[in-house]
Amino acid sequence: MKSAKPYIEEHKQRFIDELIELLKIPSISADSAYKDDVFNTAEAVKNSLKKAGCDTVEICETPGYPIVFGEKIIDKNLPTVLVYGHYDVQPPDPMDLWNSPPFDPVIEKTDIHPEGAIFARGACDDKGQMYMHVKALEYMTETNQLPCNVKFMIEGEEEVGSASLEWFVSRNREKLANDVILISDTGMIAPDIPSITTGLRGLSYVEVEVTGPNRDLHSGLYGGAVANPINILTKMIASLHDENNHITIPGFYDDVEILSEEERAKMAEAPFDKEAYKKSIGIGDVYGEAGYTTNERNSIRPTLDVNGIWGGYIGEGAKTVIASKAYAKISMRLVPNQDWRKISQLFKEHFESIAPKAVKVEVKPHHGGQAYVTPIDNTGYQAASKAYEATFGKTPIPQRSGGSIPIVALFENELKSKTILMGFGLDSDAIHSPNEHFGVWNYLKGIETIPQFYHYFTELSK
Repeated sequence: MKSAKPYIEEHKQRFIDELIELLKIPSISADSAYKDDVFNTAEAVKNSLKKAGCDTVEICETPGYPIVFGEKIIDKNLPTVLVYGHYDVQPPDPMDLWNSPPFDPVIEKTDIHPEGAIFARGACDDKGQMYMHVKALEYMTETNQLPCNVKFMIEGEEEVGSASLEWFVSRNREKLANDVILISDTGMIAPDIPSITTGLRGLSYVEVEVTGPNRDLHSGLYGGAVANPINILTKMIASLHDENNHITIPGFYDDVEILSEEERAKMAEAPFDKEAYKKSIGIGDVYGEAGYTTNERNSIRPTLDVNGIWGGYIGEGAKTVIASKAYAKISMRLVPNQDWRKISQLFKEHFESIAPKAVKVEVKPHHGGQAYVTPIDNTGYQAASKAYEATFGKTPIPQRSGGSIPIVALFENELKSKTILMGFGLDSDAIHSPNEHFGVWNYLKGIETIPQFYHYFTELSK
């Protein structure tokens, strides 16, 4: 396959402008106030796929937000690549920490992105990375270099748990039939160190509610005599880790995959600068489970973190009350062999069992997904590795990610396909945080590399 560089250089500004227009639409799936914007984004993605060369594009209704499906079938005897992405984005809060409005994209130069980065909610997760695939298709169709069949499935509920995706996939197995699934919703180690994500952690997400008295009470008249739900909740949460930051839920580690010393040694070969890591996020030291390195803690070990906690009065000034209720949202990142439903149940049973009789506790499971590992000896991985070699000039490093994409395990169960994770973002891109951004260089490099994957996957599949 010819290099896409000349085509990209010719259309560079248009590629950037089109992404910026897509980023302007606040497709926040978690907030019903943005419902129309989410639907409008689906329509925009549909139009983009049509212009890029798909012969068939449709907006498929689901019980929730729609899925955009597109395809270009050039020969049924050739392999088929299914591209997955999502067009919904995280809420932008807290707004006051953004340096520019989250849905008014700007390009700013940074130390890591001297050529500029696009700052906007969804720039990296996942509109920018999803749109690389749309432009890669445009390049291949416009230059008559598409070597195989391609299908697109772009959803609008990834940031809220992909509730409708399983419903859609289970009803459309034939429509979605493929030889490999390609996703860009992950990252790489550094601009000069390409990597392929070979493992994802699973997820169990729960919300807890602690109820004490039947109303807020005066903290002077009742303080010391009535259990304070906020005090109780914080004690209960604190008890979920021991002095070695080991999770104390009985049975939590029973099914955890234990990597061999050889595998851990291979992981350690990936470059990691602890001082730069600490500086990049403004911390004095790393912290985590005893006996494991930072890169092991955030990839091959399970975790439990409080994502939000609230209750009582938090407005300006003072209000001396004992709150009737306290709440927390808690996520657990899981590793291979841990079943998220089992873990959710173990958490519920344990958390309710440690509550004192003075309060009532309710645990509400939200959503979750299984961990996933891609073997590096399959055709898809080998094709991805060759694609990076062609455009970066070096062999990518296989890397396990601490993040979760629960639908990857779903795809393997329902569609019987392996998933290849070719991410072009960086850890510093602040996804899910204020000032999310995506390097212009990374965006264009993705467009350059993806067509090479199609070429090598088709070649290796013969």
